[in-house]
Amino acid sequence: MARRDEIVAYANALLEVERWPEFAPPGLQVVGNDEVTLLVCGVSSSRELFERAGAEGADMILVHHGLFWRNEPLLIDARQRGRLEALFDAKASLVAYHLALDAHTTLGNSAQLAARIGATPDGSFGGVGLATTVPGVTVSELARRVAAATERDPLVFAHGPNRIDRLAISTGAAGYDLIRAAHEGFDALLTGEPEEPNLATARELGIHLIAAGHHATERFGVQALAAHLAETFSIEWRYLEVDNPV
Repeated sequence: MARRDEIVAYANALLEVERWPEFAPPGLQVVGNDEVTLLVCGVSSSRELFERAGAEGADMILVHHGLFWRNEPLLIDARQRGRLEALFDAKASLVAYHLALDAHTTLGNSAQLAARIGATPDGSFGGVGLATTVPGVTVSELARRVAAATERDPLVFAHGPNRIDRLAISTGAAGYDLIRAAHEGFDALLTGEPEEPNLATARELGIHLIAAGHHATERFGVQALAAHLAETFSIEWRYLEVDNPV
């Protein structure tokens, strides 16, 4: 058992949340039990996730996509009310880390995905992404590795070189970074969601795009962070999958 506030303070410092100002408040978003025995994690806030976590006895729920976004209406509608009711019924705290978790060099989504596909980190890319090397890999082989890691077949725009050496990884919705990746000399960009202009951009700039799903590419950061926190504070943790094809 560990104190909620000690866990949150440690995670805030570990992820250096002050370095990543954004439109979603990092850290503790809903206050629940003071003591934590079971930490449950999932990718995104939803009533289903919170109800299932509550049924398992979670004292704290860790997500990548939290409840409160400054680009959404400041209104407790049926969606937010249902989610809050599920949290209150479970007496579970909600903790969320978005960009700070994306960007972490070992626990982050891009770093975790890179490790699963055999890509070697070689610096940063874009805002929160990762520059990597995958010497001499074909786009078909890379796509197979991505499919095995994410458990889904990615969308592939195969318009880059025959062999990939430099791979930019930015999970989630980073199709907008395809131009940047091409201009910075990468052979391919691996992301979650593509954008409509990406096909023409890939053709015209001679770069591969591999898009494996926003949700699918961001499963790994919360699990890595939850495992780290559980080990540090001697508590239990579990991951709950709430399927999302996006």
